[in-house]
Amino acid sequence: MATDNPLGEFLKARRGRIRPSHADLPALGRRRVAGLRREELARLAGISEPYLTRLEQGVDRHPSPQVLRALARALDLDADASAFMFALAAPDHVRPPETEVTPDVHQLLDAWVDSPAYVRNRRFDVLAANERARALAPMYEPGHNLVRDMFLSCEVRRLLPDWPEIAAQTAAALRAEADPRDPRTARLVAELEANEDFRRLWARQDARPSRDELKRFMHPVVGEFSLRRQALTVGGAEQQVIIVYQAAPGSPSAAALARLL
Repeated sequence: MATDNPLGEFLKARRGRIRPSHADLPALGRRRVAGLRREELARLAGISEPYLTRLEQGVDRHPSPQVLRALARALDLDADASAFMFALAAPDHVRPPETEVTPDVHQLLDAWVDSPAYVRNRRFDVLAANERARALAPMYEPGHNLVRDMFLSCEVRRLLPDWPEIAAQTAAALRAEADPRDPRTARLVAELEANEDFRRLWARQDARPSRDELKRFMHPVVGEFSLRRQALTVGGAEQQVIIVYQAAPGSPSAAALARLL
């Protein structure tokens, strides 16, 4: 469920994923937790157990960079998860995701006549899309939320043959990019937690921003094809991202894409 203590929930969840053997700790005696005990993580990070308790309970929400780096090492966090933890520990300053797209960006989208392209904010609301993107999938229509459609739309599941992997990345990207203190983000997460798949993935506390990748589609009109996904930032609107899909020139995927319209 949504929480007003995101840093504490993140620490507890990631602590639960570290096995004692992975941290070179003896698995002695009966353990009530699958991962590290609180005192074990505190010892590995070189901080006191009472202080770690205050962090996990949300009493202290802004640890120093030195403490965060020590926790990242002890929890074996990768660069994305570490950056996310640092963002959670920053002083509270909610920046609502931008919802207005400039005329210049609209013109840019329409200029990509051969490539599906759309703009989303960091809550994954679709703000604008060109004609080819709207033909590719209904979830790219402005007004849709990509995470909601990913988990609640049967049509999207049929469209994406690699849905389990893409769904996991989508949940991790929402956690990494959206501000958990934004009320609309919290309402979105609360709504989606009614879905078993989202609830399971969200509980993992994975945080990975969207990456450029090759994505497979199984379109009901033109069949299966693959497109290279690229993400571009919007100048002057740091919370907006342009997503462009391209097919390899002369490939069967390019031919399928050309038939979409």
